[in-house]
Amino acid sequence: MAVKLRLKRMGAKAKPFYRIVAADSRSPRDGKFLEVVGTYDPVKDKDKVTINEERALYWLGVGALPTDTVRNILSRQGVMKKFALSKKKSAK
Repeated sequence: MAVKLRLKRMGAKAKPFYRIVAADSRSPRDGKFLEVVGTYDPVKDKDKVTINEERALYWLGVGALPTDTVRNILSRQGVMKKFALSKKKSAK
């Protein structure tokens, strides 16, 4: 099973709110998912993001691939840098 970290759209029409979820790559965008990793609200003045870093690092560690948008969100929050550092340490 290929796992992806991606956005699940929630909220009302013209007021989107997203959950960052770990989901099977074959399931639909708003379908079944394995775990909620965080949230993303682009409607707020400054894009509001909450991430459970521990779970995001776990899913990245077991091979989950983030979509481009989720990769950008995780990079801005510093999660991708922590993941790269932990990967570098384990390679030594």
